[in-house]
Amino acid sequence: MALDGLIILDNTGRPIIQSGFRSTSPTYPLLHIDALNNALAKSPESVDPVIYVPPYGSAGATACCHVQCGDIRLLCPVSGDVDPLVAFAFLQTFIDILNEYFGNVSAATLKDNFDVVYQLLEETLDSGGHPLTTSSNALRDIVLPPSLLSKLLSVAGANINTTINSGSGLGGGPFSSPIPWRKAGLRYTSNEIYFDMVEELRAIVNKHGTPLVSGVWGKIETNAKLSGTPDCLLTFTNPRVLADCAFHPCVRLKRWTQDKALSFVPPDGHFVLADYRYSSNPSSASARFVGPGAAVTSPSLTVSKDNVPIPFVLKPVIELEEHGGNFDVALTSRLTTRAIEHLVVELYLGEGAGGIKCVAARGGAADRYGRGLEGNAIGASWAFDSNQKILRWEIPSVPASSTWNLRGSFTTSVHTPRPSHALKINFEIQSHTFSALKVEKLNVTGEVYKPYKGVRGRSIGNVEWRW
Repeated sequence: MALDGLIILDNTGRPIIQSGFRSTSPTYPLLHIDALNNALAKSPESVDPVIYVPPYGSAGATACCHVQCGDIRLLCPVSGDVDPLVAFAFLQTFIDILNEYFGNVSAATLKDNFDVVYQLLEETLDSGGHPLTTSSNALRDIVLPPSLLSKLLSVAGANINTTINSGSGLGGGPFSSPIPWRKAGLRYTSNEIYFDMVEELRAIVNKHGTPLVSGVWGKIETNAKLSGTPDCLLTFTNPRVLADCAFHPCVRLKRWTQDKALSFVPPDGHFVLADYRYSSNPSSASARFVGPGAAVTSPSLTVSKDNVPIPFVLKPVIELEEHGGNFDVALTSRLTTRAIEHLVVELYLGEGAGGIKCVAARGGAADRYGRGLEGNAIGASWAFDSNQKILRWEIPSVPASSTWNLRGSFTTSVHTPRPSHALKINFEIQSHTFSALKVEKLNVTGEVYKPYKGVRGRSIGNVEWRW
């Protein structure tokens, strides 16, 4: 399945750069740019990620896949029998490449480094529309990052880029390593490798406090700074909790199938070793779940067995009146040993909402005079976005088993207030994983040194709590 090309637009909808559309007419990319801009003009808040583009002239009907990244938008036109997920996978990969090259991806950055971006387009997508070189280690040998390029040019002159790419300069030239994802001849004074297990909880809770959907998706982010060509073997104490795994190409699948161990020669630097879904009942996991964005068409009792407990309890009491309403939201942490950090609760109050009056306090806390402590004394705060009509309650740190309250009222200019019947909660928990996945050991062979090894966990959450 081939992709037709790639287009990058700024925040005004004007093209910054695009790949070469060699097999189509010059108007082909313009049709998809106009289709996207027209869709954004009609409904900027809810645009379908795949836009239908009607036939024009001799060209048949096509589709335009697009994603937003900061103040730019990336488009990938597809035609024929092409799965849109292929386009979205390539778009995400290209965004990751841009982040590695430029750090902060923006329209200004891409315009200032136009030549580098164009080279990346040519190397990552061939003339037939097939992804070509997407490994950052291999790309750095072909297309120099702008920071390194500027330093080399200032020291050695304008022809250093040609010297390196010809293979007679630093690094032995592109594709000199027999391993596509790892450079040859790497040397570090301090050898170390770190694993970050990041898990995300996505849940929907009904007004009775019962989770309707609650699943955890995780990934193992790795940062390897190892000399030579080390061979790593990572084993877990409870690998059965991992389901629907997707591995980096360096992982040997046969070893995982046999022993549930990750055997790999790591790339240099940052990479994602594995993506997975946590399943407390892996025997029938494949028959129940299809992905984080899929709808459950036939819920059953077996689905609820995989639900992950929510680490807090929310009790919202919202009373609506003719021209406003009152609310009292209580949040209690269920954790007994760890704090919930960067917790944000959002409530959409509806069109015409205003006149917000709130008090944020920690439940049960009082000063020496017996008065409740308000948010300014404990770090909690609230704010109202008058443009989006969203009330935002932020608590930097929720200690274990603590209770917090947000009380207040609002008015509305419309006859009947129509707030959202769900609150959105985002949070983080450091040194914690919902799956309790633990690394048993990491063996590094093939080299004489003993590297420093580090493993840590981090959990994030996105919960919709209905009332």
